[in-house]
Amino acid sequence: MKVKLGIPKGSLEQATIDLFRRAGFHISTSSRSYFPSIDDPEIECMMIRAQEMARYVEDGVLDAGLTGLDWVLETEARVQTVADLIYAKQSFGKVRWVLAAPEASPFQTVKDLEGKIIATELVGVTRRYLEKHGVRAKVEFSWGATEVKPPVLADAIVEVTETGSSLRANKLRILDTVLESNTQLIANLDSWADPVKRRKLEDIRMLLEGAIAALGKVGLMLNVSKADLPKVLAVLPALKKPTISHLSDEGWLAVNTVLDESTVRIIIPRLKEAGAEGIVEYPLNKIVL
Repeated sequence: MKVKLGIPKGSLEQATIDLFRRAGFHISTSSRSYFPSIDDPEIECMMIRAQEMARYVEDGVLDAGLTGLDWVLETEARVQTVADLIYAKQSFGKVRWVLAAPEASPFQTVKDLEGKIIATELVGVTRRYLEKHGVRAKVEFSWGATEVKPPVLADAIVEVTETGSSLRANKLRILDTVLESNTQLIANLDSWADPVKRRKLEDIRMLLEGAIAALGKVGLMLNVSKADLPKVLAVLPALKKPTISHLSDEGWLAVNTVLDESTVRIIIPRLKEAGAEGIVEYPLNKIVL
């Protein structure tokens, strides 16, 4: 029995494939096919736009898929959230859907948009946001290039951003955050109730979460004499608990630990000064807790 898995086509595509690679799955795509190959005989992949993923998972066309929380809420699909995967196309973090208006406009809050026109791809969520604030405005679907529509084609927009750089480049000012979103692994309710498919999805979740946990981390191993061990441990971050094992030479120990990659360039010279030898830094693909 195969699990039919949706891979998001578009802006999240490469980040998703890279994440699966770190998790141990190799996905090969082709510009001419919507059915990528994967080196796991229990998984069958299909490329689907993130905007449509939740609907196809809800309908059972797919057993599971990766898409943003934003599109799950937009479609109001009834699906099972298997995992929150905090990553996006540029950075492994959350993205924001923000309400933005031209810098030169008089608008300061959502209340100022009463009776105005708001362009967005996230129509349903935006309408519910306006209702929550008691604001009546016309929400128009935007097919793209949303940032360039104010002030001629719309008074304001609701657009997704990671850094805000595109909004600033188009002279737009953020008025409020409408929604914070991140990528999720979602499953069809019937598929999640199937013991065989659920176990496979739980395995995928564990490996993907392990790959995310390893981002920005490296492994470090070194040898140190017993006499110098206290000095070496004093250099390592206090919250880390390294693995210490004996070597064939009774006077020496092996130390193995995991560190933030950004700190290693500072720590390695200090470890050498403290008496460490044979220091090896190595990359990590997964950390499974």
